[in-house]
Amino acid sequence: MIYPVLARLFPQRKGLATASRIVFIRPCCIGDVVTATAALSALRGVFPHAHITWAIGSWSAPAIANHPGHDAILDTGAAALPWQSEGGMIRFIRQLRAGKFDLAVSLLRSPLMSLAVFLAGIPARAGLDSGGRGFGYNLRIAVDPSAREHEGAIYLRLISAIAGRELQAHAKVPVDAEARQSVDARLKTERTPPPYLVAHPGGGSNPGMYMASKRYPPAQLAALLDSVSEAHDARIVLIGGPADTALVADVADKLKRPAVCWIGELSFAEIAALAAGALVYIGNDSGLTHLAAAAGAPAVMIMGPTDPARYAPFTPNHLALWKPRANVNVELDSTAARSWNWERDGISADDAAAQVLKFVPPR
Repeated sequence: MIYPVLARLFPQRKGLATASRIVFIRPCCIGDVVTATAALSALRGVFPHAHITWAIGSWSAPAIANHPGHDAILDTGAAALPWQSEGGMIRFIRQLRAGKFDLAVSLLRSPLMSLAVFLAGIPARAGLDSGGRGFGYNLRIAVDPSAREHEGAIYLRLISAIAGRELQAHAKVPVDAEARQSVDARLKTERTPPPYLVAHPGGGSNPGMYMASKRYPPAQLAALLDSVSEAHDARIVLIGGPADTALVADVADKLKRPAVCWIGELSFAEIAALAAGALVYIGNDSGLTHLAAAAGAPAVMIMGPTDPARYAPFTPNHLALWKPRANVNVELDSTAARSWNWERDGISADDAAAQVLKFVPPR
């Protein structure tokens, strides 16, 4: 591989004493972006007076628009990564140069990102180094792709290296007051007072990836929701984007308990507010489940082909539902995803319900 050779050409530096203009780079996708808020909060603690710009894609930016850890957004475009669209790499380098940053913090393993921050002339460049792909950074931390280490912990290791001391933080997204009022009004209109539970049947689809195998089967999800709803005498609120219309309808048709369906009606801020006020939020390994957990909801993530040791919410109050297996694909590929079978490999609705009711026990 050429990357380790390139890495030896770029000398490393140790911690950074000062930085006044910082670009924090995690363009996509929503789950990764929400997980990265822990690193952002830690970075803000290290440089409380610095101006921090988050370089993020237009798809994911609304999820963290009101986060207090950043001062500005640098829109990297609609693609998952800047260089996936025509002219994106050149445009991104120009954006970085225009920002006059003295520190870049990159949470990507891509060699193109490490090259981009180098070509942008940013003097201090901190990033992840997996197999030498971080050759363009002059402060880099090694990432072992075979290790079952949580993404959030990896991100924090980088900020700790910048600070020269170990740092701790959790993913957190503040709940917007106006969004809370909007959600309360919607719930009142639907005659759905607390307690209510929220569920999102979708996931596994974003500009950088499509993995429908992440989705818990509608019949099993409906059975799980019925059990939790009945135990708490709680209404069910099903949410989804426009692309989830058929999926939400399928789950709703299979429910025995009443449900409210909001499809394509809520902003990210409203989803966070809705989840924060819920008895429990139940979803797949998706960006919305990460968002709900970071907003403070008791969040349940139903995990199938992905590993909770790496991809569960990076929050203190969550439950990852997973059927342990001997061989875990740390770097999940499309072949492993296609071979996944929920009936054979996943957690059953009965087992899931039992665990959820321990997590949020009925009074």
